[in-house]
Amino acid sequence: MSAPFALLGRDSDLDARRLVLVAGALVACELLVLGAYFSRSSYSVVAPRYVLYPFVWVNVALLALLVVDRPRVTGRRRLLALGVGVGYLLVLTWLDGTLGAGTGAGTLRVLDLPPGWGPALLYDDTVRVVLLPFKTVGYAVLAYLVYRLVADVASAGAGVVGGAVGFFSCVSCTLPVAAAALSGLLGGTVGAVGVTAGAWSYDLSTLAYVVSVGLLVWRPAVGAAARGRD
Repeated sequence: MSAPFALLGRDSDLDARRLVLVAGALVACELLVLGAYFSRSSYSVVAPRYVLYPFVWVNVALLALLVVDRPRVTGRRRLLALGVGVGYLLVLTWLDGTLGAGTGAGTLRVLDLPPGWGPALLYDDTVRVVLLPFKTVGYAVLAYLVYRLVADVASAGAGVVGGAVGFFSCVSCTLPVAAAALSGLLGGTVGAVGVTAGAWSYDLSTLAYVVSVGLLVWRPAVGAAARGRD
């Protein structure tokens, strides 16, 4: 079953209510965490949307995992889908600046940033790694949804080649890549840890992320193809 709410049950109205309750509980907990953090922190909030964006990423990612089923694919098709998903994750993180060429300094730092942004892990050696919690979770879930897309296209009868073609022709897959490239050019992840970020880079990347996850979760064309074979 490829339809949303497949893991939550067959009654879509009940499932929708459960999803709203889960989302409400997440938001309530996050507001408490933010309140506790800023009550003891010296940070001042200049642009509230930047404080909230990490929770948008995390919430969308977690809710997406709740409403999608696990792909039914094995063997060579599963390996192809896994390969595409991992490759997609590497491309996203490299373009975004999460991964990059290091300076060989051999340093490791943990930055105390507001929830979602931090605690941020910075490692610089042969490879530079900048791990922000919300992007780590968000990109991992996005890569899983891409894996699921390729697996479903392949299992629907298109085969391994069709699965790859389906991925490369998928607007919801390429949109985050373009946003990650733009974010990296304008400041992006590096901007969150000390370098000035370009105007609107996080706004654009957040919008691209939410739209892409939504399309990858619902994607009616692939779902219809898969149901046609059942």
